Amino acid sequence: MPRKEKAAKAPRLKKESKKARAAAAERAAVAKSKPGKAPKRKKLKASQGETIVETAQLLSSVVAYKGPLFRVLHDKLIEPGGRKSERDVIRHNGSVVILAIDSSKSRKNPWIVIERQYRHAANQFLWELPAGKLDAGENALAGAQRELAEETGYSAKKWKPLVEYYASPGFLGESMKVFVAEGLVAGEAHPEDDEQIEFRLVKLSEVLKMIEKGAILDGKTLTSVLLYARQLGGKRKK
Repeated sequence: MPRKEKAAKAPRLKKESKKARAAAAERAAVAKSKPGKAPKRKKLKASQGETIVETAQLLSSVVAYKGPLFRVLHDKLIEPGGRKSERDVIRHNGSVVILAIDSSKSRKNPWIVIERQYRHAANQFLWELPAGKLDAGENALAGAQRELAEETGYSAKKWKPLVEYYASPGFLGESMKVFVAEGLVAGEAHPEDDEQIEFRLVKLSEVLKMIEKGAILDGKTLTSVLLYARQLGGKRKK
């Protein structure tokens, strides 16, 4: 007869250590006594079910630096998992990116407005999509329309959002909202005094080749063009 297998023993539950109990008690006490809002849970609908997003409990926030474009804050907080933390965060009003499209000659391979300008942080000239910072409280679409007109002189008859993303959320709180602008109407550019921008219209296929060759290094341009090209390819298959 076959040997009977022994039933697996149920795993023993380890007793919670004094250190763990003390840490839990401290977190509970801090949550009650410290100023600031308690962590919130907010449900956001995702494409596949629902995701719960939790925010941290901010204990204190000190401005370490404030400039014309952004400010640096030193924050003390309790993260959603209960861990105390200190973070240096660059706070920014947010930016807009414009994927300006001229599809009058070809919808499959439209022309795209791209700019070339010197970026000191990168220590080189970069090819980019038109973009710019938002003023405090400014509507994102209005900001995108303003930036396109200032940097290129173009206005557009049709606007639609493409994507919103955070370029480097480990320390940068800047949200970037990307818009597709179509039905371009040429005008006179009037960039700011510190902006030296040259722009041109390049076919989407050529921009993609530039990306493949490593000639485009700007993150917002990579993100926006590749996503748009993917969506455009999906429409063709349908």
